[in-house]
Amino acid sequence: MTLACRIHGARDLRLETLESAELAPHDVEMRLGAGGICGSDLHYFQHGRVGAFVVKEPLIPGHEVSGVVERVGSAVTRVKAGDKVAVNPSHACGQCDYCRGGRFNLCRHMRFLGSASVFPHMQGMFRERFVMGERQLTPIGEDISLGEIACAEPLSIGLHAAHRAGELLGKTVFVTGGGTIGCMCVMAARMAGAAEVVVGDINDRSLAIARQVGADRTLRTDQAAAADLADIADISIEAAGSPAALNTCLQATRRGGRIVQVGTLPAEGVMFPANSVMARELDYVGVFRAAHAFDWAVQALRKRRVDVRPLLSAQLPIERAREAFELALDRSRSTKVQLVAA
Repeated sequence: MTLACRIHGARDLRLETLESAELAPHDVEMRLGAGGICGSDLHYFQHGRVGAFVVKEPLIPGHEVSGVVERVGSAVTRVKAGDKVAVNPSHACGQCDYCRGGRFNLCRHMRFLGSASVFPHMQGMFRERFVMGERQLTPIGEDISLGEIACAEPLSIGLHAAHRAGELLGKTVFVTGGGTIGCMCVMAARMAGAAEVVVGDINDRSLAIARQVGADRTLRTDQAAAADLADIADISIEAAGSPAALNTCLQATRRGGRIVQVGTLPAEGVMFPANSVMARELDYVGVFRAAHAFDWAVQALRKRRVDVRPLLSAQLPIERAREAFELALDRSRSTKVQLVAA
């Protein structure tokens, strides 16, 4: 038996006991190392949905996870009992036209853990023990904490955002949102050679964390004068999931620049001044999950090319899941809250 966190609808989070799963030959059973509460998990908790993905049956959230191997199936060769592992929550089919074209994150038959994007839902990993196919696991031998390893997935989003942004060497990059994903975008932009990275937010704590992870400048976008925001960046990355932040990106991006949307905007849509994109010849691109970038993120963490530790605010046992979710919602007290096994 294993304890799991399940969301039944908006604000309806329950702790439930599940039967232990059997192992197929290539399956691995793990104990939860650390599981980060993501913005999408918070949307499911608060609203019972993330954009168009609506909770239609009880959903176990959790896709930013590390684990410790406890048992392996008879044919497993990739990991062994006792290994620390990074878990890739994305399971593309490998057969559709998008997969064959190398865009695995757009797979027509994607099975992404902890998501209501399909029905029956793909159950996630906020449980004390869970079973995963070995191909989604990367063993980590380096001296790195389970909390840091669990940051591979959000870091992969930042790396994919930098990839979608195009050439960043010598460019000025503006990031709206100093939360986890925004900070991952900061680190990714620095790795890609950006000359200056500016972060905008309306929360002082978030801006302080952004400076810790590499932002050269920070701005309170709700207090800045229009002149302080106009034409300040070659590339803007919207990582706040806010219509106001998107408008700020439109102000901040220089003519001929590019806006990269990473954040999930309201499901009902937003008023969008599209003429600004036309008249200023802006490129507008989206980022959805991470394509190939998960493996890049794992390597960056294990080689200490980035330091995600300033983002880690708290770790709470699954028994305190509701408290953990409430803490994660409070940006004045937290950036990344993680659940751990008791």
